[in-house]
Amino acid sequence: MSDIVEQLRAIVGDRWVLAGATVPDDYTHDESLTAEPASPLAVVRPANTAEVAAILRLADEDRVPVVARGSGTGLSGACVPVPGCLLVAFDRMQRILEVDTQNHVAVVEPGVTLAQLDEALAPHGLFYSVAPGESSASVGGNVGTNAGGMRAIRYGVTRHNVLGLEAVLAGGEVIRTGGKFVKSSAGYDLTQLLVGSEGTLALVTEVTVKLQPRPVHVATLLAPFDALRAVTEAVPRLMATGVAPLVLEYLDAVTMAGVTRSAGVELAIPDDVQQQAVAYLLVVLESTHEDRLLEDVEEVGGLLTELGALDVYVLQPTAGAQLISARERAFYVAKAAGADDILDVVVPRAAMTDYLAEVGRLAGDAGAFLAVCGHVGDGNVHISVFLADPDARHELEQSIIAAGLAAGGAISGEHGIGTAKLAFFTELEDPVKLELQRRIKAVFDPHGILGPGRLLQPLDHSASPQ
Repeated sequence: MSDIVEQLRAIVGDRWVLAGATVPDDYTHDESLTAEPASPLAVVRPANTAEVAAILRLADEDRVPVVARGSGTGLSGACVPVPGCLLVAFDRMQRILEVDTQNHVAVVEPGVTLAQLDEALAPHGLFYSVAPGESSASVGGNVGTNAGGMRAIRYGVTRHNVLGLEAVLAGGEVIRTGGKFVKSSAGYDLTQLLVGSEGTLALVTEVTVKLQPRPVHVATLLAPFDALRAVTEAVPRLMATGVAPLVLEYLDAVTMAGVTRSAGVELAIPDDVQQQAVAYLLVVLESTHEDRLLEDVEEVGGLLTELGALDVYVLQPTAGAQLISARERAFYVAKAAGADDILDVVVPRAAMTDYLAEVGRLAGDAGAFLAVCGHVGDGNVHISVFLADPDARHELEQSIIAAGLAAGGAISGEHGIGTAKLAFFTELEDPVKLELQRRIKAVFDPHGILGPGRLLQPLDHSASPQ
């Protein structure tokens, strides 16, 4: 193995290979609450596509497993190394290669963070719409997990905003998919196949993303409700108005209290309303014209009052921005409070009322405490689970996920499967679909070196094509 490390140093330079005791702790984990940290054989930090290709050729020849890493902000263990692997970290590949204002696209390397991209786009009056709640997340990491976030209700998740990729296959071959166009009927859509593949099919080295005009006028509404069912049943009615919210979030009273207290946000909601509130609906509207925004605010506020909101507060711009920022930190608040795990099941939004009622029943039966928030406009429920016993927690979480699948949903809306949710994925997903995905994996990665132990169970190498 020391010979492999020396070959890696010959590819990228001594400075950019870390092995043994020189591997920093930060490279051994992500933000998952359950994935076990591990040290790789080596961390290698390439500077360009050619170096990535050379690394993968070497790894494939020697059958050394490879794990890709962006910023390490994921919640599923997708970038956590396994012993003996090469951890390919893309934190040196941070160039914004092009901002094309005519086609409204940007071409970036995978290590570019969302904060860096937003800063570069601001002078052009444009923005990249994917906002998973952590601005230090990398674009490449977003591609790997098909990240979503609060803006998904308006602009979609990562796969709706990635137009093209450059990627390196396990054997070192470089491919390009898609481009600066929004539609194609030319064969299989390899771009969409790679988005969400968590580094198990190829390593992405360049991303072409769709851009949007930066909103000029924004308003934030907060509506407390005294019944959970009233909150979730308000969503389809709100969407039926034709007003397209930028953000439509659900927060239970526990989560609202936690995030506002942690962030020091004062919303000036009367005490009696806070005491009655069981849950809150957070709505952000945007427009390029102030008069249209005011009309939308009036329409949405009136509808929420009609649908049972205790009141509707139009927050001052500073308070609105602070509340959105606080909501984005909900995971870290739950983590600090001692949460044992977090789920992000997604169901059809019309099923949310019954699904959340079932989740509450399951938690009660298990003696667990849950804190719940989520992107209610697209049915993505974030559930912080407080239940220390790992066996009891697994049983509860399996039941919660199974209920989501029975409602027509999926195990993960945006965090991905990684290593942390692999057991649920293989236990509950359609086995025919799993086998098809394993066969696709075998075509891209015949020797099974990419993303070991995540997304799918390891391949049976004896059955791999030669």
